[in-house]
Amino acid sequence: MRRRSNCHDNAVAESFFQLLKRERIRRRIYTTRADAASDVFGYIEMFYNPRSQHGSNQGLSPVEYEKRFLESGS
Repeated sequence: MRRRSNCHDNAVAESFFQLLKRERIRRRIYTTRADAASDVFGYIEMFYNPRSQHGSNQGLSPVEYEKRFLESGS
């Protein structure tokens, strides 16, 4: 799936980063890298819902998906 013409390779990650840039980063000017890192971390922790179901995780929440992955030993 890493061919150049495959548009679904990183669709989930690209969607997240596009949203992060549009809603947070482009609206602010950071004085230091630490300020930027702190703000992005706060954005993720505040707006990311670990219990909501995601289509890319077979309809499981991120927490449940990770729990099942760790239990399977994969």
